[in-house]
Amino acid sequence: MNIDPQEIFLGNSVLDYLISAGVLLSGFLLSRYAARGLSFLAFKIFPRQKNENVGFEHFLSLLKKPFTIFLFFITTFLAFQHLEFPAEWKLAPVERFGIRMVMEKTFLVALAVSTCWIFLRIVDYFGLILLEKAKLTESKADDQIVPFLKEGIKVVVVIFFFFLILGAIFDLDITSLIAGLGIGGLAIALAAKESLENLLGSFTIFFDKPFQVGDLIKIGNTEGHIERIGFRSTRIRTLDKSFVTVPNKKLVDSELDNLTLREQRRVRFFIQLTYNTPSSSLRKLMDDIKDYVLSQPETTDECHVHFYEFGTYSLNIRIIYFVNSNEWDIYSSVREKVNFHIMELVERNHLSFAFPTSTIISAGDATALPSEMPR
Repeated sequence: MNIDPQEIFLGNSVLDYLISAGVLLSGFLLSRYAARGLSFLAFKIFPRQKNENVGFEHFLSLLKKPFTIFLFFITTFLAFQHLEFPAEWKLAPVERFGIRMVMEKTFLVALAVSTCWIFLRIVDYFGLILLEKAKLTESKADDQIVPFLKEGIKVVVVIFFFFLILGAIFDLDITSLIAGLGIGGLAIALAAKESLENLLGSFTIFFDKPFQVGDLIKIGNTEGHIERIGFRSTRIRTLDKSFVTVPNKKLVDSELDNLTLREQRRVRFFIQLTYNTPSSSLRKLMDDIKDYVLSQPETTDECHVHFYEFGTYSLNIRIIYFVNSNEWDIYSSVREKVNFHIMELVERNHLSFAFPTSTIISAGDATALPSEMPR
């Protein structure tokens, strides 16, 4: 069966439909390569920064998908540009509300959104470059300001394209719209109260600098290193490697302990010995513990070992000393080494650690029968 290419079907010739299908198919097959080519051209346009860790592959990974979407919309526009709706449908012209206007506005909005996406990814790329450069400096302030500025620029880009869509595509009066937003600003502020408080908290963190990226902090039950400070929240990598997101408002309003600013870490604990421990042995043990702690190169010259109290079932010795490092691994290693040595000293002096006990005296029996019972 032969088909005449000039045969008209729904207001367009068969040849027109074949051309549109060919353009769509070609765009679909070549979009990946075209996106890579556009990424390469864009990479050449921007001034290249000398950085071994951030190059074209990073740029391509960020821009490939948005460029592919952008090309898809362009290809779709070219494919259907010369196709016409059947005259018998009597559709309204593109200047009036109808199918034609809806389709055109939808295409333009999609094109603007994909373009905005491309600009946001370009901002991300330059953020990566600046972050790598910041890592080479000794100061941590630039590690904090780079993500902050990057997020701020991205917000500005999104707002710009938002007003561009309203003004250029939907023909709205931007001046009147901004004035209207000023009138309704109070209602918006009340509705977004939590978000605004977190935003103000981010500015407080930035200017007051209670901590910086990389610092080890403790807030409530959360302890970990600061990985990222954003407009709404701060992300913390805890010591057990989990990822915790804390609202900036909570960081500003709560008591926060910046462990990085500590020059030393304190160790404080008790050991409990049985009541049959001779006083001479107790004194000797305390002196031995203090001598050992002071002899360690990782500890300071401040060490306190005291016979603290007569406990319910034990003689309690309180030990306090300081590790001359803020590193968690060093702190844990020194503490473990001291604990093992204390156990050896107790065994060497033929002493015993106490554990919860109670004494039961039966009625009519003057003999005390010790019975070990958990408290």
